[in-house]
Amino acid sequence: MNKKKIARKLKELLKILPDRIYIQLYYFFRFHKFCHLKNPKTYNEKIQWLKLYDRNPMYSNLVDKYEVKKIVANIIGEEHIIKTLGIWENFDEIDFKKLPNQFVLKCTHDSEGIIVVKDKNKLNYRKAKRKIERAMKCNFFYIGREWPYKNVKPRIIAEEYMEDNTYHELRDYKFLCFNGKPEIMYIAAGRFNHQTTIDFYDMDFNHLDITHHYPKSLVRIEKPITFNKMIELSKKLSKDFKHIRVDFYEVNGKIYFGELTFYSFSGFSKIEPIEWDYKLGELINLENK
Repeated sequence: MNKKKIARKLKELLKILPDRIYIQLYYFFRFHKFCHLKNPKTYNEKIQWLKLYDRNPMYSNLVDKYEVKKIVANIIGEEHIIKTLGIWENFDEIDFKKLPNQFVLKCTHDSEGIIVVKDKNKLNYRKAKRKIERAMKCNFFYIGREWPYKNVKPRIIAEEYMEDNTYHELRDYKFLCFNGKPEIMYIAAGRFNHQTTIDFYDMDFNHLDITHHYPKSLVRIEKPITFNKMIELSKKLSKDFKHIRVDFYEVNGKIYFGELTFYSFSGFSKIEPIEWDYKLGELINLENK
């Protein structure tokens, strides 16, 4: 049996594991220790607790990249929503002739199936089809047991291509909110040139010495001009949740909604120094369990 077949068999076997056991095994694999689910203290531990015990059926629509747009538009306004150019159930339904020269393809049910098209004439359709169809077959739930994804219907959407003229990219401004209050945020830059950096800031835009999954930027990052407005909007979108991450883009001075994330990095990525794992954990209130 070759390695690919072994890997497929292993994935199928892992699917049958109960969520709690799978999370403990994966947590041990990532951190070389088990997760304290009975009395979680750190941010990553509490993320695992939320996966298992904070289960509201509405969460599935909030992680669906198509359905969430309508919900968010009703809260903060249609002007903050990136235009959807089309939605399909399989790749072969897409009429590329009707799409503009620049656009973005996304799967609605995961975070991996994304293709940024800056020039339609240079798009490798076969490669794009392979990537999208592979993503469409994957149930994102089984990777980190982020249960809201389990019942999201896999679809493909095309969105308007967005790029900020100053930075010539689409930077992510991600606000970690706790019971409706944004406490800390990070900026993800360089994502599409494979040089991703992450820099953390407090709500006064003071840079924080935190490393999480990606390295910090080596250059100074300017405060977004809409920073205070992003804080205001993140409060509105997070007010009903113990913890949620609210993502925005700033494009030529305008704010656009990115996504809502209940489990940042699935709670499986080291936060350094370790003190910050505990500080952020203290902000998640698990009372009324």
